[in-house]
Amino acid sequence: MGYKNDDFADRLSSAAKAKTAVLEKFRQKPGPDDPGFVERQAAQKAIMEAREQRAAERKRARDAELAQKAAAEAARQAEEAARKAAAAARDLAIQAERKAARDARYAARKARRK
Repeated sequence: MGYKNDDFADRLSSAAKAKTAVLEKFRQKPGPDDPGFVERQAAQKAIMEAREQRAAERKRARDAELAQKAAAEAARQAEEAARKAAAAARDLAIQAERKAARDARYAARKARRK
């Protein structure tokens, strides 16, 4: 169906037929109250809700993992602080023992001189 041998009236009528065919195709398209359309919309909505639910679950899992990591880090820091405090207390006790021993030697030396 080439345009080379058609006259102007044939081309106009074929263009009009094409336009009416497109219009009819558009009119035949189901509307929003069509049962198939409603069913597809419901299926899409269910898919979207399931997708959102999975995303929320992943977010909850990430948040729980972050909270667990934060708690482990806090426990590690508390343990390290307790270890440092124990070491500091041990050092103070050793220093106190050395001072007491030094004071005892000083007192003994002083007692011998009298």
